[in-house]
Amino acid sequence: MAKQWQKSLKAALKGDSLEELQKSPVYSAKASELFAPVITETVIDLIDWENPDDPLLKQFLPHAQELKVDNKSKEDPVGDYQAEAIPGLIHKYLGRVLLIASGSCAVNCRYCFRRHFPYEKSYAPRNQWQAVIDYISQHKEIHEVILSGGDPLTLSDQSLRTLSQKLNAIDHVETLRIHSRIPVVMSSRIDTSFLQWSKSLNLNKVMVLHVNHSQELSKKAIKAIKKLKKAGYTLLNQSVLLKGVNDSAETLIDLSHQLFGNGVLPYYLHLFDQVQNASHFAVNQTQAIDIYRQMQAQLSGYLLPKLVVEEAGEPAKTLVNMAT
Repeated sequence: MAKQWQKSLKAALKGDSLEELQKSPVYSAKASELFAPVITETVIDLIDWENPDDPLLKQFLPHAQELKVDNKSKEDPVGDYQAEAIPGLIHKYLGRVLLIASGSCAVNCRYCFRRHFPYEKSYAPRNQWQAVIDYISQHKEIHEVILSGGDPLTLSDQSLRTLSQKLNAIDHVETLRIHSRIPVVMSSRIDTSFLQWSKSLNLNKVMVLHVNHSQELSKKAIKAIKKLKKAGYTLLNQSVLLKGVNDSAETLIDLSHQLFGNGVLPYYLHLFDQVQNASHFAVNQTQAIDIYRQMQAQLSGYLLPKLVVEEAGEPAKTLVNMAT
């Protein structure tokens, strides 16, 4: 019998909540053909439909601006393809690997750097996990496994349990990190069964949320976050600096305070990854640095996310040069 979160996920993937998006006067059917819109009922309820500049609406609404082709943009702006060690396993950085555990998300962010990612051939479904486990076992320098996607929390609890048991059997793996937007956009996923699995983990456990604006932190999301904290997760957040969404110091300062007040540390503030069909979200580096300096002047160090850009082929995230 399907759980409530699974029903919500199925409804989102089927497009049951798209009617409100399609009513928008700037909704683009052609843009939706390029990248299918996916949105949960939770997010629909959080959008201020009277405001055409609503920061949530802009993140999920297919827009005609996506039809523009930008010569500076790429289908793989962060170099995931070239860093794929085996199908579904990306080994870019020393000591850690990223496992594309699912090709599905509960929401499709219009600026997603993996909107062109070939999930049909480059993710690790359950029947391919042994190859992933063998690779990690053979590379003793790997101490951290990052579950990404798509969104790894679209996997069932049983699948997560099976995978974590295999990872836990590898002596040199110490940390399991999960990158997920689901606790915020579909908080019913953080149910009793998921929390029981989480508490049973013998690995260090980290969850990196993705929140760009404090409007996303609904009462349900905050409740889910507190459950994760109680289950023993180190909770971090990464945001993307997006034009028209959060490109002001005031907005990002408020977000840092709201996150910390609910047990989440600001981790990264990413410059937009130059993915094809989404360049209208880009904030130029000069403006980004100006915003960040304002944040520095007003936030304690532990509330200040690192301003970074991901550059293909580099051995780590690149800190933005503030002297630029």
